[in-house]
Amino acid sequence: MINQPFNQLCTTKYGLMLVNKNDRYIGKSLILYGEINEAENIFYKQVCPKGANVIEVGSNIGVHSLAISRFISPNGQLFCFEPQRVVYQTLNANLALNSITNTFTYNKAVGDEAKEINIPKIDYTKEGNFGGFSIVNDAKGEKIPQIVLDEFMDLEHLELLKIDVEGMEEDVIRGALSLIDTHKPIIYCENDRQDRSQSLIELLWSLEYKCYWHLPALFSEENFNSVKENIFKNLVSVNMFCVHKESEINVTGFIEVDDSSYHPMKR
Repeated sequence: MINQPFNQLCTTKYGLMLVNKNDRYIGKSLILYGEINEAENIFYKQVCPKGANVIEVGSNIGVHSLAISRFISPNGQLFCFEPQRVVYQTLNANLALNSITNTFTYNKAVGDEAKEINIPKIDYTKEGNFGGFSIVNDAKGEKIPQIVLDEFMDLEHLELLKIDVEGMEEDVIRGALSLIDTHKPIIYCENDRQDRSQSLIELLWSLEYKCYWHLPALFSEENFNSVKENIFKNLVSVNMFCVHKESEINVTGFIEVDDSSYHPMKR
């Protein structure tokens, strides 16, 4: 089946990228600005030394994957998980376009239980927020495997665990308790679902992690394409930067999470 074309090739800060022009945030930003959430990539550059191993759960089309793969090269390894088949295909296209060889990709969901789940079918020819897709077990969807990181990954070291799974962050962490306990990586996770925020924070505290809010803006005035118009206004990503209490990292410039009931988007 041949759909109406929706992919567009564009030049970005980290190389050529195939993007869905109907994507409300990622696609539009990459086409217009040549980047999105660059403040996140600046953060990853600070915490991902050359030779680091990184797990990225919820890679989408590789906006941050392309950057991280460069930061940790030549000997570091990046492991990307993306459950949406079409988005996963685009992720692989972007890695291939940029001759990236230190990254391993998996068309799998990640959770606290190994099983098969059904991913709802999405019409990529219509405008949507494809990066904001939540996994819902849909009987009419496409079957994909869901894995547990503790059972799937066997690494000598792990420096960063990055999680962006639209409200399912806690499940990913519960399926990686052994991995986290062994390596005590930095955990960088999205926390924009207010109804799930408190339990996520308290889970990380129980694992002896200190958490800090990180709210990078989607738009940067000094973007790659030097476009001054801000189509995103004051939109930010709501994330947490989490460091194990045994870590020697000196954290400055971040607001520590000291109240699990507080959320920066709460009115």
